[in-house]
Amino acid sequence: MDTKKVTTAMKTDLESNSLEARVRRGHSQTVAEEMRAYIAGLRGGNMGSMPAVAGLVLLVVLFSIIEPIFFTTLNFANLLQQSAPLIVLAMGLVFVLLLGEIDLSAGVTSGLTSALLVIAMTKAGFSWWLASLVAIAAGVLIGLGIGVLVAKVGIPSFIVTLAAFLAFQGLQLLVIGQGGLYSVTSPVILSFENGNVPPTIGWVLVAVAVAATFGLQLNKRRRRVALGHANQPFSAVVLRVGVLALALVVGVFLLNQERSRNPLFSVRGVPVVVLIVAVVFLLGVTLLQRTKFGLHIYAVGGNDEASRRAGISVSNLRVTVFIIGAGLAAVSGILTASRIGTVDASAGRTIVLNGIAAAVVGGVSLFGGRGKLKDAIIGGLVIAVIDNGLGLLGLPSGLNLAITGSVLLMAATADALSRKQNKVRLR
Repeated sequence: MDTKKVTTAMKTDLESNSLEARVRRGHSQTVAEEMRAYIAGLRGGNMGSMPAVAGLVLLVVLFSIIEPIFFTTLNFANLLQQSAPLIVLAMGLVFVLLLGEIDLSAGVTSGLTSALLVIAMTKAGFSWWLASLVAIAAGVLIGLGIGVLVAKVGIPSFIVTLAAFLAFQGLQLLVIGQGGLYSVTSPVILSFENGNVPPTIGWVLVAVAVAATFGLQLNKRRRRVALGHANQPFSAVVLRVGVLALALVVGVFLLNQERSRNPLFSVRGVPVVVLIVAVVFLLGVTLLQRTKFGLHIYAVGGNDEASRRAGISVSNLRVTVFIIGAGLAAVSGILTASRIGTVDASAGRTIVLNGIAAAVVGGVSLFGGRGKLKDAIIGGLVIAVIDNGLGLLGLPSGLNLAITGSVLLMAATADALSRKQNKVRLR
């Protein structure tokens, strides 16, 4: 054969097997390529939420062995209801932390807005939905004020939110009154945390969630092919959707079991608050991962100066993020009021530290630019499992705080070390 023809044929074979050529043909990465990329990410310090997931599984197994009541359907539902306000608060803090900022006032914002909620219903006679709007609007205004002071005036977020943390406690005391305690009387508000959806609706929601997730994954693959990006193996998509479907089926099956010990009163079905958290999560994920606004948050969190030179309005972005964080803190306050059934002057003073802990333990970086909204859910469940498990064991609350603080310190240390390792690798 002619040497020139052989060389041309070899070049054609190489080009046809190149990654670029395979991408043009809608190439999917092999499982081996996917594993190599994942391991390279771990070596680069990008562990994501893997340590939190491992810790969550370990804690569940540990508490289930030590205290059999922990792994019951009644406690499973209680755990979800207990963690919901914390998870919603942590979701708002994820937006703030992604910018490399912090909001120490998120907890007292939730407490102040829950106070406005009950006052609007009991003293002003507002309906539940109007009172809820008042509470959320108050949260938005608080976020706007904090955002302007941080982004426009240039005061560090630590100072602004620390001042707000102190000031809002005083405002809350003025709104509620010294020694005041207001009951939540609205059945709708109380049903947020204490109501359950019918078992059949739970199964319908599982089918919708699995079908929607599979459809979104297929659509994501089509968009990546159109943009010339390599895809994950299709088997990885099937495995991911399969794991989600299995988790949802097992969860709904357990929650649809009878949880009442009184034969005259039935308690079955998925708690309503789980659906509320799911809606907040879907809206947040869409905003954070499917819009230009979300991409800008990651860009500013990674390098604000480069983002500013690229034409991103960094100050307006910061203001908007603080509004989102405080708005979700208000939603968290409504859920807390629904769960406890009362609001007093001390509401929300301790939850902010747990909210920050949940986000960081889940895998969100304190240095900005790295983390996902699902990290708030995983971290929130870790904190709730620690609280719930130690409570069932009857251990002192001081030990609970000590363990939670230790977990937060370990997560922050892992974040700092992974960031340092990533810098060394890039040199």
